[in-house]
Amino acid sequence: MQVSTAQAIERRFDDISLAELRQRHSYKWRAYPEDVLPAFVAEMDFRPAPAIVRALTAAAELGDTGYACPQPELGEAYSRFALRRFGWRVEPTDVTLAPDVMSGITELLRLALKPGDGVVINPPVYPPFFRQVAEAGCRVVESPLLLDEAGYHLDLNGLEAAFRGGARALLLCSPHNPTGIVYSARELQQVAELAERYGALVFSDEIHAPLVLPGHRFTPYLAASPKAAAHGIAFVAASKGWNLPGLKCAQIVSQSTEIRALIGQLPPSFGVHAGLFGILAASAAYEEAGDWLDQVLGAVQKNGDFLAEAVRERFPRIRYTPPAATYLAWLDCRELNLPEEPVDHFLKHGRVALGGGPPYGSAGRGHLRVNIGTTAEILAQVVERMETALS
Repeated sequence: MQVSTAQAIERRFDDISLAELRQRHSYKWRAYPEDVLPAFVAEMDFRPAPAIVRALTAAAELGDTGYACPQPELGEAYSRFALRRFGWRVEPTDVTLAPDVMSGITELLRLALKPGDGVVINPPVYPPFFRQVAEAGCRVVESPLLLDEAGYHLDLNGLEAAFRGGARALLLCSPHNPTGIVYSARELQQVAELAERYGALVFSDEIHAPLVLPGHRFTPYLAASPKAAAHGIAFVAASKGWNLPGLKCAQIVSQSTEIRALIGQLPPSFGVHAGLFGILAASAAYEEAGDWLDQVLGAVQKNGDFLAEAVRERFPRIRYTPPAATYLAWLDCRELNLPEEPVDHFLKHGRVALGGGPPYGSAGRGHLRVNIGTTAEILAQVVERMETALS
């Protein structure tokens, strides 16, 4: 079924069918055969925000499809969004254009550190962290999250040991992917104190910050304390919050003279690798699509509650704590005692594609990451297929 621009704007964000989703050309909907229901990659199924549809339609009609260049409007839009959403004062001049978060992190690791320098990460964590640290010529130093009855949290003693052992930077995932935890301001202040004590930098990947769920509060790392602002670099984007990863646009935020000087060493062509449609879409998202985002967050929270109830009633041997942020559910399936990794079992026996745990580090073995950024009807089908796989 073909949908006009007017229809796309008028319909509810969650008014989309499985048949329509299967018309999409994105990785999520092309990676598996049609008999497989995908819920693996971090890509939402909702309709785009009307403000973004209008911005991109206007650009396409104008033929505004050329090369990107830094746009002051993007920095201004993010500045207003950060103040409105997080109470964080960001000057437009604090914002630097990047093609995506991971390329920004990789290039700045290369500039800031020496080959072989240690970079701390907190597994289980977003798999590209392992790869990009190595690609930057640095060495991964693991400081795993601690897990107790309350859930996951930072191991500050482990972080200090890593810094004491010579690690020169922390690559922080905040909010954390895949666990969905949101660090408190106090935790971030403690991280900043340790980083200052040992002369380390903090690279804070905050791509999921717009996706903090109702009842939780996000503190940007640079806003946690003056110490954090002095040595921290934030990497932000509209790509996760408004489902724009294919449009290639991120922002690097710095609020100290030293860090600005470091960012100033990026090659002049760096920002050109962003997409012009990404810049236009991100600007529209930050300025005009807050209501859409709030609706999505409400739906994601309901989906998380639905999944929690399903786990209690249908999968009592799976451990799951609903996330405080993101549309990603991290399931501990170790007590299922499956003969293979859960991701393989559910794909083979339930024809449902979930995210496997091992790429997130050794702590991810026996775990699954499930994308709940979809309609209630499709999530119910995901659960049914999981149940079939275990029957």
